[in-house]
Amino acid sequence: MVKRIVFTARVRRRACKGGHNNTQTPHEMLSENPNMSLTRWTEFLAAHHLAPDGESFGDLPGELAAAREGAALVPLTDYAVIRARGEDAAEFLHNLLSNDVKNLSADGIRFAGLCTPKGRLLATFHIWHDGPDILLALSADIQPAILKRLSMYILRSKVTLTDANLALIGIAGPQASAVASDAFGHAPETMHTAEVPGGQLLGLGDQRYLVALTPEAARDAWPGLTGKARPAGTATWRWSEIAAGQPRVVEATQEAFVPQMVNMEIAAVSGISFSKGCYPGQEIVARTQYLGKVKRRMYRARMDMALPPGTDVFTPESGDQHCGALVTTAPSPDGGYECLVVAQSSGAEGAEVFAGGPGVPPRLTLGTLPYTLD
Repeated sequence: MVKRIVFTARVRRRACKGGHNNTQTPHEMLSENPNMSLTRWTEFLAAHHLAPDGESFGDLPGELAAAREGAALVPLTDYAVIRARGEDAAEFLHNLLSNDVKNLSADGIRFAGLCTPKGRLLATFHIWHDGPDILLALSADIQPAILKRLSMYILRSKVTLTDANLALIGIAGPQASAVASDAFGHAPETMHTAEVPGGQLLGLGDQRYLVALTPEAARDAWPGLTGKARPAGTATWRWSEIAAGQPRVVEATQEAFVPQMVNMEIAAVSGISFSKGCYPGQEIVARTQYLGKVKRRMYRARMDMALPPGTDVFTPESGDQHCGALVTTAPSPDGGYECLVVAQSSGAEGAEVFAGGPGVPPRLTLGTLPYTLD
């Protein structure tokens, strides 16, 4: 039987509160080349018909269909990258983030969060090595504030933090592995990286790859990639994140969730280490894990209207108090919209639920995640 959740919606806007190793990697030396900045990369994409907001190349239904049935090639203009450099970089990040960074292998990837002292997520990252440096990919709308916040903790640590000035390209769909192998000669295993000209290729799993390149290398690689996969906008990548059950914190959802609310302790997401020691919010995260069932969980759902991340959701049990919020939203290949939504487990796991009265839109129909919730 199809389960339905019906919620009323409110939108809350949240904002983030709040001389070392000089050896350059080849990737960074290229990224500092004045002949190709990220601005020029954006201009290059615009000349190839990417919409100003980055959402589409003009045929959104076709782009979404490619991600579901073939392979979509997505310039991730809504992502940015932070570079951590210095002999203390790994330990510095290890002491601040929810996952183990000190033991990250040279070709490994970690998913992790940065929390407030109260355990609320300020950002989520994919983290990997670029030679001796460590790179962190996160939502572009929060990158400046997160870079500033992380810098506050440096003190005497031998680490520098900068904007990495890298272009990110996503490859998503059942044929993504074949596209990556054909284009770069190798498709790395899930949560592993491979060196490619001008950057790295990351295997994210769930039929998704991330290419992190200097802007110049991205421009040079683009024509060959478009011969193998369909160009698509950021809306298509968000849909792939929803299909994978992969949370992403943006400005509107900062401090809205503790990591377990967005399923970060689930093995398929694997965003928390419970053995790594202290970090901001660690006590709250550990208490949530060991002192009882998580009361709110992240679900995949469908809805018939577009709503932004951070939109509050309600169930009859919650009354006038919100019981969660939308995490990520995107158009669906089947029409309408899909989302990742955090909601109270007792309400979401029931049958049809209404908020504000019977039939009050928007109506969310519970879907299926690619992993189970314990």
